Amino acid sequence: MPAALLPWSWAAVLFTLYTTVAVRRHLLLRTTGYDLGIFEQGIRAYAELRPPVAPLRGEGFNLLGDHFHPALAVLAPLYRLWPSPLCLLAAQSALLAVAVVPLVSWALTALGRRAAHAVALGYGLSWGVASAAAFDFHEVALAVPLLSAAATALGRGRWRAAVAWATPLVLIKEDLGLTLAAVGCVVAWKGPRRLGLLTAAAGVLASAVEIRLLLPALHPAGGYAHGVNLGEGPHTSLLTAVLSAPLDALRPDIKAMTLVLVFAPSALLALRSPIALLAVPTLAWRMLSQNAFHWGTSFHYSAVLMPVVFAGLIDALRPWRTRGAGAGGVRQVRSSLLTALAVTAVLLPSFPLAQLAQRATWRTTAHITAARALLARIPDGASVAASNRLAPQLTSRCEVVLFPAFPVDARLYRYDRERLPRPTAEWIVHDSSAPEAWPYRRGHWPYPAEQQAAELAAAERSYGYRRVAHRDGVTLLRKGPARPAAGDGR
Repeated sequence: MPAALLPWSWAAVLFTLYTTVAVRRHLLLRTTGYDLGIFEQGIRAYAELRPPVAPLRGEGFNLLGDHFHPALAVLAPLYRLWPSPLCLLAAQSALLAVAVVPLVSWALTALGRRAAHAVALGYGLSWGVASAAAFDFHEVALAVPLLSAAATALGRGRWRAAVAWATPLVLIKEDLGLTLAAVGCVVAWKGPRRLGLLTAAAGVLASAVEIRLLLPALHPAGGYAHGVNLGEGPHTSLLTAVLSAPLDALRPDIKAMTLVLVFAPSALLALRSPIALLAVPTLAWRMLSQNAFHWGTSFHYSAVLMPVVFAGLIDALRPWRTRGAGAGGVRQVRSSLLTALAVTAVLLPSFPLAQLAQRATWRTTAHITAARALLARIPDGASVAASNRLAPQLTSRCEVVLFPAFPVDARLYRYDRERLPRPTAEWIVHDSSAPEAWPYRRGHWPYPAEQQAAELAAAERSYGYRRVAHRDGVTLLRKGPARPAAGDGR
């Protein structure tokens, strides 16, 4: 195979792999309103030339007040052509896969063809990428190829290219301005100091403006919605936060485990490279967060770290290949890459790509068939309150909110479970037996199954809804009188 085709061939293979996992999860009702449905509502609004309002996130909620990601608008033309959640899943798979191209291209010239294959396999099967590919859609997918290109440019000493690739990060998520600042720090350390310092200052300023000005201005309730995750509040002093930060970053133990696992796919060799500094901002806010979801290895939070880790690996191995080390250097590179691949192989069964080897991934159950039959009875354009797992099955053609109501008053986790708002949607569709689906054990988020059942009963008893159908744990209600069709189970 010509060397020029090798990186793109790997990208095609990985795209197929990631898309298969993502699409099968969606077809098996394993995707969620939080987050695939939310992002689809936002991008659908962009495609219709409207502000990115997501009813799942709250009435009139502009997603630019939650996280600052105007770059998502670039997907609107694609969604206009293919208005489906599968469009977003395929786009994310493509973004994650194409990030391998800069890494393989650099490895090919710096380490040789075999090493390039090893880097492609290591990145492609890495747990951070796998976790993102198999959990809905997220804006950070846009950042992964940009970080891959920026990190490899840093390793090759192409300082202006590194800054150019990293600059759009500030339009993808508010914390990524700090990653741009980290790029600037590496440039200032290894390359043109003036360019590096200006880049670092621009990155910090961008994040500060987005967090302190833009996000509060766009959030319905004002303020930075995720500031509470970092202990932002009236009872937390700056001195207390600074003094406790080193210990908080390692407590509880899951944080230390995650820090090790981030660099484990490189056999920890990425830590020898200054490129590893690009991981510091993301790891810092995650480890200092009060949200336990940020501490572990599930979800999408580590996707932006994987290209940094593998660029650092290439940079760390390059001296052994290029400084006259001879056969000993070649053996060192080979053994290091074999160790890295062995770590990846050991971790692989614990993360979502292993789902492809599970029989359940390829089997459509009676429950799924029943759910799809009931969803098909909801007309296009209807307003629907849906269970979290059912919501993304409808967001391309209906106006969807979550059932039971969440969030309340546009705020996550700030609600009175005894006083939930009454449903107002024309339809309610509820799944009482959603199966376990990574990374969630059961499908009853955000409320316990018992409370969801109580809210469903209240809709029929007190709020004017009538049962249309009930099959295999899935209930379909409609506001006003309705008669179940023949054959619908009760």
